[in-house]
Amino acid sequence: MDMNKILHVATFAGRIMLESGAETYRVEETICRICTSYGIEITDSFVTPTGIMVSISNNKETLSLIKRVNARDVDLNKVDKINNLSRVIQGTHIEINDFNEQLKEINVGDKYSLPVVLIFAGICAGIFSTLFGGDVKDLISAGLIGGIMKLMYKKFELLGLNEFFINSISSALATTLAILMFTLGMASNVDKTVIGSIMLLVPGLSITNAIRDIIAGDYLAGLIRASQAVLIAVSIAVGTGAILSIWINMLGGSTI
Repeated sequence: MDMNKILHVATFAGRIMLESGAETYRVEETICRICTSYGIEITDSFVTPTGIMVSISNNKETLSLIKRVNARDVDLNKVDKINNLSRVIQGTHIEINDFNEQLKEINVGDKYSLPVVLIFAGICAGIFSTLFGGDVKDLISAGLIGGIMKLMYKKFELLGLNEFFINSISSALATTLAILMFTLGMASNVDKTVIGSIMLLVPGLSITNAIRDIIAGDYLAGLIRASQAVLIAVSIAVGTGAILSIWINMLGGSTI
């Protein structure tokens, strides 16, 4: 039994899940399940949204590993695949090297093309605008803005900008475009168009995971995720509020 290999592979699986938006308790459970499946007697894992700590013991030998996690994304397909794979190895023996290769394949994953992402971002933004009372013009305008905003968000990510600034700039861009479309008569309501667009930035998964972590007893992880969600909400409010304040107070505009 190669304890060092098992430790690194299990931690790698946990890192993929954590970076893909999994709850911390699910990551801890998966790491322990993998180690147990390969004959490790004692496994302890402690996961926060920014790091993974794993310690394993077997035949009075103990190894530990700490991994810093900086990347964050939402890819529940990866979470589901690793979660299922960790259960499969409990009943079916898979060599640790083969298991590691499968993890690498999952990590690369099949991603949607950029045009598909932009199209569905636009559809979501448009639908949200109607849910908040917008009409057909607002739906179309919010859809266009949602696609443009998603494209710029991707570009900002490639530049390595801080998440706070990305959300602030993206929400400011969405608000500016909504005001422009309202002025040109393409949108009926600035507020409905803006709301539909910025809903793409709302940290729904962070809020959900924060609640689930707290319910599961992971108070530290839950509070960290809740703080992250609040910070994202503040960044959205800063970007949107700044542009609307200029529009209403300095330019004499109206949202309706």
